[in-house]
Amino acid sequence: MLRRDFARLASAGLVSALGIPGIRRSFADPLLVNGERLLDQLRALSQYGRNDSGGVSRLAYSESDFEGRAYVTGLMREAGLEVRVDAAGNIIGSRAGSNAALAPVLFGSHIDSVPDGGNFDGTVGSLAAIEAARTMGERGIRTRHPLEVIVFQNEEGGLVGSRALSGELLAEHLTRVSNSGKTLAAGTEFIGGRPGNIASARRARGDVAAYLELHIEQGGTLEREGRHIGIVTGIVGINWWEVAVTGFSNHAGTTPMDQRQDALLASARFIEAVHRIVTSVPGRQVGTVGRIEAKPGAPNVIAGEVRLSLELRDLDPAKVAMLFERIGSEARAIATTTGTRFDFTPSFESLPAVADAAIQRAIADAAAELRITTMEMPSGAGHDAQSIARFAPIGMLFIPSVGGISHSPKELSRPEDVVRGANVLANAVLTLART
Repeated sequence: MLRRDFARLASAGLVSALGIPGIRRSFADPLLVNGERLLDQLRALSQYGRNDSGGVSRLAYSESDFEGRAYVTGLMREAGLEVRVDAAGNIIGSRAGSNAALAPVLFGSHIDSVPDGGNFDGTVGSLAAIEAARTMGERGIRTRHPLEVIVFQNEEGGLVGSRALSGELLAEHLTRVSNSGKTLAAGTEFIGGRPGNIASARRARGDVAAYLELHIEQGGTLEREGRHIGIVTGIVGINWWEVAVTGFSNHAGTTPMDQRQDALLASARFIEAVHRIVTSVPGRQVGTVGRIEAKPGAPNVIAGEVRLSLELRDLDPAKVAMLFERIGSEARAIATTTGTRFDFTPSFESLPAVADAAIQRAIADAAAELRITTMEMPSGAGHDAQSIARFAPIGMLFIPSVGGISHSPKELSRPEDVVRGANVLANAVLTLART
């Protein structure tokens, strides 16, 4: 897909117009990345973990993740960055500024994927960040602030690398098992981190001047509104619970319907209640039951135990707490009528993050200078920026996702949108790093 679309753009003369060096000469003019090189690198990275569906399964700590990380490390070195891997396993490429006393401007994303995922989530932001730094080097531009390009490890498994920077990843969390089958500790060591010294990766307030992240929208708003760049105003909080529903297993043929303690029936009513409660309140909040497992799982046995997941997301933590209280109350009522018991165990929390106003303005100004259309919007998905917001000002910009599809082999952002996003990122970073 990338190769075919790029050929189409090149034949129409659009790639040069979108950013190949040589069009603009003055440092006063907008900085334009090498769009052809960026798209080619995006295509090359998509080969690591590529699957038959055309997507990618580059799970954190897998062999394909290891190989993909080696590829982007090489790109960082080609960009003239000084590369290191911190104790948490994040890849960091540094470039000195003219004032060593200033905190760095940090920008990047991740390259790990969900199982059977797409070729744009995370990778666009990571490779665009490297390309922006490389273009600055090729133009001989030196910023006042140092620059740090970062590729976070295991974003899809719960913002693992960025939570290490914010101090939210603790030693006891490292025993959790990732999608690759490795524990976080074993996986972090596998990719070159030092899990026994994870605390050394933590950044304090003031250690980072600003953080910017380019990402695909993972929704259809930009495409629907005909805008090229989304300026993120904030990132929703995400709360997960493991829900255990306990009933009583018994013979399906000999137990009368009015004497059953059916955990699966209770779970079905619970799932419907989650949808009903979440949609009963005005706003953009969402609630999801995305996983369910019934035991013993036989067609002739009443389910005695069910385990399922509950996720709630919103920018307002008070609203999330209110919804969870109402869901819990409904669960207790279901338990009474079905003879079952509900137990909720919190398993993940990512607090909402508000984007910094000055960074939003830098993104808007960069887009305006490039004559690229924008709109403000919240992020309904979690991102590494959410963790960084605990200790530094953050900003994000989105590019359109065709059809609003993400976490799928059908995930697609058009080449012209990828290059537009990289150009806006480069100019916003340059603005912040110069001032």
